[in-house]
Amino acid sequence: METSRSVCLSRFGGPEALDLQATAIPQPRDDEVLVRVAAASINPVDYKTREGQFPPVEEGDLPVILGRDLAGTIEAVGTRAHYMLSKGEPVFALIGPDRGAQSEYVVVKALELVAAPKSIDLAHAAAVPLAGITAYQGLFDHGGLKDGQTVLIHGGAGRVGHMAIQLAKAKGATVITTASAEDLDFVRELGADTAIDYKNERFEDVARDVDVVFDLVGGETQDRSWAVLREGGILVSTLAAPEENKAAAHKVRAAPRYMAQPNTVQLGEIADLIDAGTVRVVLSETFPLEEVRSAYARLEQGHLRGKIVLTLP
Repeated sequence: METSRSVCLSRFGGPEALDLQATAIPQPRDDEVLVRVAAASINPVDYKTREGQFPPVEEGDLPVILGRDLAGTIEAVGTRAHYMLSKGEPVFALIGPDRGAQSEYVVVKALELVAAPKSIDLAHAAAVPLAGITAYQGLFDHGGLKDGQTVLIHGGAGRVGHMAIQLAKAKGATVITTASAEDLDFVRELGADTAIDYKNERFEDVARDVDVVFDLVGGETQDRSWAVLREGGILVSTLAAPEENKAAAHKVRAAPRYMAQPNTVQLGEIADLIDAGTVRVVLSETFPLEEVRSAYARLEQGHLRGKIVLTLP
């Protein structure tokens, strides 16, 4: 039996709970595609799953392979996918939570992947899908952000935030963002019109009549954000669902908490923006697959610009 090295979680715990294990290489069926993975990113949902803090994965579900987004090349295709894709084609994807991306070979549904951007390598491409689609769906699907509107993005230098700034600017929005002092120049380079040092400035003193607040921080920051929205504006969060009663008190709207869903149309649009030079992908660090525990530990330390990616030979 041919096997694939995979990042497996057999018990909940810290980074030491992660092991590289030999798993059977899955075979694509129907509209599925077997991808030889060149890189897979690590996201907060991965270490929350590892800690047992992600409710959809319970102890009885273990062992599982971790990871949601990847980039690689097509190795084989199912019977209903051959007309769309060919062996060796570089692709990237956000896959459903029923499979893991941190593995040498992964089965991906044809409707989860698109051709990788031609202007970046596969390590950078692997950093895009979950962060990019989370930003896209938060800003546009849930926030309804349009050309000419203003958005306040909390945490603009982070994984999702740095993509959100660029996607909002590509849509023609005015972008205000909060960041640490050392990241102010970085977020301005990404296109932010106004950058606020959240430790030394109150964003309420700067932002006024905002159409959309995109909250990637939560807690007190979210609670303080109601006051900066214009009447009828909306607060969107990836962390905690904004409270409807507080929204009503401020005559604004609260978007329900959401999780990014695979969407090839949106991922393809992001790929086009990358190749056009409108969106750039920022990698914080890369780690070889063998150093997966160190990679997870680094992610949990926080204060990163962009993404952490595992690379595979």
